[in-house]
Amino acid sequence: MLLTLAALIILTNQGATPGVKELAAAFARATGNTVTVIQVEGDALEQRINSGADLVTGNPETIQPLVENGKVVASSVTPFVVAGLGLSVRAGAPKPDISTVDKYKAALLAAKSIGYSRGCSGTHTEEGIAQLGLTEQLKARTIRTAGGPVTDYLARGDVEIGIQQTNIMVGVPGTDYVGPLPGSLNKPCPSSVALLTTSKNADAARAMITFMVSKEAAPLLRKTHVEPAKR
Repeated sequence: MLLTLAALIILTNQGATPGVKELAAAFARATGNTVTVIQVEGDALEQRINSGADLVTGNPETIQPLVENGKVVASSVTPFVVAGLGLSVRAGAPKPDISTVDKYKAALLAAKSIGYSRGCSGTHTEEGIAQLGLTEQLKARTIRTAGGPVTDYLARGDVEIGIQQTNIMVGVPGTDYVGPLPGSLNKPCPSSVALLTTSKNADAARAMITFMVSKEAAPLLRKTHVEPAKR
């Protein structure tokens, strides 16, 4: 691949960061470009976009306002990954059986405290709890996490079980991954990548998008416990 060398900056959402870092390293090796991955979300995202960057990743509800505000090139928005939901406990704690919907329900009812995020995975977890008819029963024992992944709360002992995207839970020190949520309750979170309208490296950035959805990218994404988006 022959490209003018560029220094790309990719702004990522928490759930996509592990996979993007894996792809960024491979793209840099293949092209000679440098690729810096910066995780930033919420109110800080627009400020960081205004400071200069080339690509942004996010869930659809994050990307769409950026399209509407003229921050990203609408035609460049490309789904590239989906991340399933999983459950973890504090390191050394007993691992509940969540192999079926009924056993997962029983594990939730038995837990003294449950943590899940306010993002896509948290929304899907909350919807699953509602589907099980447990919203009111679990309300007093539920912590909606903020300012860091659910595993931070688990490692500190703030919650007994935590639910979030598997790819940001597996292998985290101070926690033990139990497994994926069962059946239809494991509703994955999609992430797309898009070109920022202010990018000064548009050609290289578009090449990065192409690489992110290539056959070569698929095994790299799977290393981080996610699946390539279906195209």
